[in-house]
Amino acid sequence: MALPAHADWYYEVDKRSPWQGDLAARLTAIEGVFEGTLGVYVQNLATGEAYSWRADEPWYLASLIKVPVAAQVLAERQAGTLALEERLTLSRSDFVDGAGPTNWHDSGTPISIGYLMEQMITVSDNTATDMLIDRVGLAAVNQRARLMIAASGGNPDEIGHISKLIGVRQGVYAELHPAARQLGGMDFIALRQHPVSQRGRALARTLGVSTESFTQPDYDHAFDAYEATGENVGTLSAYGDLLASLFDVQQRDDRAGNLAADQREWLLGTMRRTRSGQQRLKAGMGSGVRFAHKTGTQQRRSCDAGIAERANAEAATDGPWVIVSCARGPAAVSAHERMLTSVGEALRYSGALGKPW
Repeated sequence: MALPAHADWYYEVDKRSPWQGDLAARLTAIEGVFEGTLGVYVQNLATGEAYSWRADEPWYLASLIKVPVAAQVLAERQAGTLALEERLTLSRSDFVDGAGPTNWHDSGTPISIGYLMEQMITVSDNTATDMLIDRVGLAAVNQRARLMIAASGGNPDEIGHISKLIGVRQGVYAELHPAARQLGGMDFIALRQHPVSQRGRALARTLGVSTESFTQPDYDHAFDAYEATGENVGTLSAYGDLLASLFDVQQRDDRAGNLAADQREWLLGTMRRTRSGQQRLKAGMGSGVRFAHKTGTQQRRSCDAGIAERANAEAATDGPWVIVSCARGPAAVSAHERMLTSVGEALRYSGALGKPW
């Protein structure tokens, strides 16, 4: 079996865990059909055994960053400084393009934090996310992400600065022209109405400049340049450690800022209701797995990550598992979803999630 260069160390691991060689072969085949680049991280939380396929490389995490946002909200709920019943007033400046029903409300509408949390996680609502970030503070969200990674023994330096979703838009378009940093949410909603191939010209009209003044040739290159800044970028292994902190029942050090069990279960329960990404990892793993997860999708990039539990676990080593997968590749979201479904199937049939079912 020929393995890619980044998998050289698998030969030693395969002697201990035969399923890892099988999984490597399956991922090689999936990547070839996908015509893109794939990353996968799996960790058995019962045994600590982990598997990495490019998981130590930096990946754009997209909406996966919404999990630490939710965790910080719950940390403040735990501290008594915030309640899910508290209402935040939606203003015109809060609107961000992307999925979710918060944009259906009129400016001036008071919306509960509990509602915003539900929409942020289950349908990846961007406006809800930025409203919650404003409530708890961006610095606190970034500190929360680092605390969660460290709580599982990971390296917090392997995750970059988390930004607001409006900041992502400003950052990407600023790679075309720096004046884009002054644009607001409604401007980006208007730009999104144009096909990707026409967004450069639409931006030029919005800014009143010529496309000849752009510093990148098109939106694709602008997004690549934005990803290279490291914002909202991290290794899949570090993000796996972040997720593991939600399931680690051994955590008892409240002084370190860990979430209490009831807050962790609240978040995991919400993640189990995720409606986005039904045709991603979850579809491939099948109905025998309960998956508390979060998805992310943006400009030729996709992610799906969460904690999987088998309904028919037969042994103490049968999970749960942290699973994180991201990809870069084709423009079509459907191609990413087919690939992630195949990754779910590879995890299931290779024995990565215990005896195949």
